[in-house]
Amino acid sequence: MGKLGENYRVNVATVDSLLHPDDNFDIIRKVLRIGTDEMTLYYIDGFVNATPMQKLMMHFLSLDSMQTPPDGQKSSAERFVEYNVPHVEAETTGDVELMLQMVLSGASLILGSTFGPQAIIVDARTYPARSTEEPEGDRVMVGSRDGFVETLIFNTALLRRRVRDTQLTMQYFSIGRRSKTDVVLCYLSGKANAEYVRMLQKRLAAIDTDALTLGQQSLAECLIKTRWYNPFPKIRYTERPDTAAAQVLEGSVLIFCDNSPQVMILPVSIFDFMQETNDYYFTPLTGTYIRVIRYIVFALSLFLVPTWYLLVSNSAIVPDWLAFIIPQEHGRIPLIAQLLLTEFIIDGLRMASLNTPSMLSNSLSVVGGLILGDFAVGIGWLIPEVILYMAFVAIATFTQRSYELGYAFKFLRIGLLIMTAVGNVWGYAIGVVLILVLLATNKTVNGKRQYLYPLIPFDGRALLTLLVRRKKQSDIHASGKR
Repeated sequence: MGKLGENYRVNVATVDSLLHPDDNFDIIRKVLRIGTDEMTLYYIDGFVNATPMQKLMMHFLSLDSMQTPPDGQKSSAERFVEYNVPHVEAETTGDVELMLQMVLSGASLILGSTFGPQAIIVDARTYPARSTEEPEGDRVMVGSRDGFVETLIFNTALLRRRVRDTQLTMQYFSIGRRSKTDVVLCYLSGKANAEYVRMLQKRLAAIDTDALTLGQQSLAECLIKTRWYNPFPKIRYTERPDTAAAQVLEGSVLIFCDNSPQVMILPVSIFDFMQETNDYYFTPLTGTYIRVIRYIVFALSLFLVPTWYLLVSNSAIVPDWLAFIIPQEHGRIPLIAQLLLTEFIIDGLRMASLNTPSMLSNSLSVVGGLILGDFAVGIGWLIPEVILYMAFVAIATFTQRSYELGYAFKFLRIGLLIMTAVGNVWGYAIGVVLILVLLATNKTVNGKRQYLYPLIPFDGRALLTLLVRRKKQSDIHASGKR
């Protein structure tokens, strides 16, 4: 868009033609006369912090003139900032595109009749924001109760409060031709892998998109060329500052995206999703017990139902001590249809609960599940064993907080069920092999690290750390080989 010119009136007309303050009720243009001089301010109502800006305007109006002592090394606008702008964040620029971006981001723009080809940007913005309360989907029994919000500067401040290290680096990017979304790449210099950081910097700088409409999800899709058939999550997210701080101290890289309360954690492996903040707020023994239970229960959520269906389909080979798992009645519809129908009913109840007012959602889920289950058994659609196993699976999914991983296991469970129904034992075996192949070939923003690390490549010490909760907080999330 070019640079400002020497003529003040032309500069005002240029900014007016770009911001359209006469057509937009929330874009404010305010003219102040200071002696024989004049300045024009532009800001967006709702973004500007009214108290400091009002005091700044009163200060300007108290001046006799906008003239400042001459200084051959500084422009008129720079001298005015030095002598007459008592604000913590003020800078000068002649770049029209930068001015527009700053105004649309919430900063205030000042054009002056004595400034020539430069303008002043005063950052006195404030964003509508909710309080930093604990995230609903990532609660802890003990520990801190704050969480990230949709305002980028609040999130970076929550992290800096915990990591007071001069090596903590936060690099800014503006992504999206229209949205100009603020994105921050955060890492601990000297701890994070330098080559990996450079790779992420290049990828972020090379993103060419119109807008990050869905915040961190749009950014993730720009960073990774997803394969639709591989449901495993590509990036780990957290809304907890304590988790993010622990990760960055271990050498991970964080990506903050404005308008999103979730922070990306990179690189990632499948085992990282199975760790929770609660593990580290308890003693090592309790934390290890919770972690092992989580692994076992979540693995059962994938294999329990297909394995049960395989045994029921081959009841002749079931030993006597396991005979109780064979149902006495099979219902009026095939068993595979009952299992798939129950999968869909559970998701239907979940969606209904999400769209129900909060005061009724729990009651709706419980009552709806009881009524539907009892009715389905009564008329012969389902057998009690199907409801038992599927209820266990539905509850087991919530032993870890990643919805992406939960749905990945759901899709794989359904696929394994269908393959078992089609191919019996061979179908089950092929399904298990395909799951392992999808795990091993999942593409993420991992650089040279594998999705199955520390299993592939094998790192015994790191794998032990993932299974056993150790005493030192610095051992969180594997060995730090990032």
